[in-house]
Amino acid sequence: MRSFLNLFGPSPFTALQLHMQIVSRCVQLLEDLFSAIDARDFIQSASIAESIRKLEHQADIVKNDIRNHLPKSIFLPIDRSNLLEILSMQDHLADNAESVADLVTMKNLPLPEPLKADFMLFLKMSIKTFKTVEEIISELGELLEFSFGGVEAEKVKALVNDTSMKERETNIALRGLLKGLFNIEEDLSYGSFYLWVRIIEGITEISKLSERLSSRVRMTLESE
Repeated sequence: MRSFLNLFGPSPFTALQLHMQIVSRCVQLLEDLFSAIDARDFIQSASIAESIRKLEHQADIVKNDIRNHLPKSIFLPIDRSNLLEILSMQDHLADNAESVADLVTMKNLPLPEPLKADFMLFLKMSIKTFKTVEEIISELGELLEFSFGGVEAEKVKALVNDTSMKERETNIALRGLLKGLFNIEEDLSYGSFYLWVRIIEGITEISKLSERLSSRVRMTLESE
């Protein structure tokens, strides 16, 4: 019980927020990772990728601690299964950041010059989408204090809508990026083309997961 109390503090949201802080460090390191790749500093990019892997492992440890020390018998302000589903979705965000880090270190993979502007815009917009859902998770403690109503609830609903809008904008940027990638397909080796497709898919999933997580939080709050 000591581990549970230390982890959860005054509410179960404390644990979700702790986990999300680690996930956030994972996701936001992707900007540094691709800045290093753009500079063709592959030693630095390998170091950043390893940092992402370590953070993802830390997130797994916290996730497992939450699952192992969340008693079924105590009262929670939201349904236990909903809390664990939110936790799982957060964890998938870290998993995707790690997958992207693994892909870019399969080989020294320079960022093709014709894709640079579109790719960096797409990456930036994907991370902006994530940051909005991170803000939603940070508001959960305030929501509990106000019994999931009032100004705080309206603020979270607005953030959910903002996440959805940012995810749609990211999809628009994605279409432009993919068009550019297919335009230079013949200039890339099969391996490089395949890796860039997988990398773009991984970053896209971060944006999509962020939107789904924000919607899951909203549905959870509306069901309480």
